[in-house]
Amino acid sequence: MDVVLLSRLQFAVATLFHFIFVPLTLGLSVIIAVMETKYVRTGDENYKRMAKFWGKLFLINFALGIVTGITLEFQFGTNWSRYSAYVGDIFGALLAIEATVAFFLESTFVAVWVFGWERISKRLHCLAIILVAAASNISAFWILVANAWMQHPVGYVLRNGRAELDDFMAIVTQRFAWHEYFHTVLGAWVLAGFFVMGVSAWHILRARELDFFKKSFNIGVGFALVCSLLVAAVGHLHGNEVAKVQPAKLAAMESHWQTQKGAPMHLLVVPDEKNERNALELFAIPNLLSLLAFNDPNATVKGLKDFPADERPPVLLTFLSFRVMVALGTLFPILAFAAFVLRKGIENQKLLLKILVYAIPLPYLAIETGWIVAEVGRQPWIVYGLMKTKDAASPVDPMQVALTLVLFIIVYAILGAVDIHLLKKYAQKGPTPA
Repeated sequence: MDVVLLSRLQFAVATLFHFIFVPLTLGLSVIIAVMETKYVRTGDENYKRMAKFWGKLFLINFALGIVTGITLEFQFGTNWSRYSAYVGDIFGALLAIEATVAFFLESTFVAVWVFGWERISKRLHCLAIILVAAASNISAFWILVANAWMQHPVGYVLRNGRAELDDFMAIVTQRFAWHEYFHTVLGAWVLAGFFVMGVSAWHILRARELDFFKKSFNIGVGFALVCSLLVAAVGHLHGNEVAKVQPAKLAAMESHWQTQKGAPMHLLVVPDEKNERNALELFAIPNLLSLLAFNDPNATVKGLKDFPADERPPVLLTFLSFRVMVALGTLFPILAFAAFVLRKGIENQKLLLKILVYAIPLPYLAIETGWIVAEVGRQPWIVYGLMKTKDAASPVDPMQVALTLVLFIIVYAILGAVDIHLLKKYAQKGPTPA
């Protein structure tokens, strides 16, 4: 057994599972802050009940997210010690800022918000959830800056056989980091909007607490519509940055083998990685790939054959994940727009309500496939152009990694079942009576 492959599998399992919880925390905290702000401004008790009801689902998700996040960070020491030794000055500093500033603030004010009902003033209590939402999204910023540095390393010098921090502001202000941050966070907010719409739709179909859930639905649909449009725009800008600094990833995303000026895009492609070609290419749109990648229909797009074979990402997985992400990203604004237009008589739109209930898992799928594109598309580099993944793993017995991988899968399966059970139970139970 290969220790590098096993370590990659373990980290992939931990990361993908952890990120089931993160986006709902990021988005739902903002929506709850909006609901409680409406309560403070209007005095409408329905908004207070909304904050409590959606807050209960937020707390279930938040608690399990913390557990999975802790085990994820431990792996940098246990499975990736060579990576930590080589770039720890940079990567460790960014994670330390996240933990000591943002996560501390978030955890503190979550406690204030949970235990502060009727104990502190309405305005102070509302401020607590606003600070929770802000801290959650600031926490995401520092983690994504760290990831963006792995995708596009800047602000470092090679000294004494290690990468050492040289320009902190270059790391924090680089465009790749900001594009990745807004793309990820807006995607999380889309997920939260669809989560609120889907749960509300389930209750509206059963004519339960219609006023309560129609108001929740209206907040969710507005949130989902705006964010789904913004995430598409930011995703395009992020794609432009990927084309510039990670051309091999772009080529894998599109299964583009030959370097071409004015490169077309094929709507139907079947990659044949073994023979370095596409087995099928149909419905070509001239110059579209060049236009989308560089905002120039005559730009040159580098093909996979121009990269050494051992420096190309896995093509099929990157290509398929990108296609799924884009397809779902196109579907979300369509669904959100339909729900927004029909929101006033939404209780009569049975088919749309059912679709929205079943659509709850789709933003999760879109986000997970997006991360597969980001991380698999970066291979074989753990730090793009600087350190290869095969050189980063800890020199440990593969059997130890295999055993812990199995244990991780078992524990995460149990945690996932608990999370789904609790979210389903309290989502279906509905709010406390007025």
